[in-house]
Amino acid sequence: MQDKLDSARCSKFLKALAEPERLKIVQCLQSGRKSVGEISREVGATLANVSHHLKQLRAAGLVGGQKQGRFVFYELAPEILRKSGTRAPNTLDFRCCRIELGGK
Repeated sequence: MQDKLDSARCSKFLKALAEPERLKIVQCLQSGRKSVGEISREVGATLANVSHHLKQLRAAGLVGGQKQGRFVFYELAPEILRKSGTRAPNTLDFRCCRIELGGK
């Protein structure tokens, strides 16, 4: 059987998003890059917890981070984020499926 979905790649993304806290972080990052501290405050979680989840999201290729001084700023991976107009939601496009993040 031909694997049209690229199941291994797709399941990596979906597995990383299967944790509610990670979905909150992804929603938080849809408005742009943020530090771990900013994400922590917005989602109401500890720095250690957010750092752990960011590590998992980064390993799956959903977020990227860039160090600036003492801080690392995270953002959604541009290759999977499709930005829409102001009224339309942003979309994570994995090629096997898409997730609409809702407007902000």
